[in-house]
Amino acid sequence: MRDMLMLTLSNAGFDVIQGADGLDGLTVLGDSPVDVVITDINMPVMDGYEVIRRLRQNDSHRTTPILVLTTEGDAEKREIAREAGATGWIVKPFDPDRLIETVRYVSNA
Repeated sequence: MRDMLMLTLSNAGFDVIQGADGLDGLTVLGDSPVDVVITDINMPVMDGYEVIRRLRQNDSHRTTPILVLTTEGDAEKREIAREAGATGWIVKPFDPDRLIETVRYVSNA
């Protein structure tokens, strides 16, 4: 799924960096400025909620749009993500055109 996401966004002209899990994603991202972050909720090592919380504590990413791309559709989980600082929620499987449209919208690209 991560490869499909990367290919979809790369083919749409986006530069993509990725991590193998939540902690790796935070490490790879560091303080680098990005236009948008896309995370899952269910990941090994560190879940997406914690990734979002940590990004919001980092001055470099306090206002970066964060999209959650997950199989979870539960309203309670969406609310937890929203409270953590998520900007939007996309349920897998995703429509590539809709994903690109959403990324462009939240990143003002």
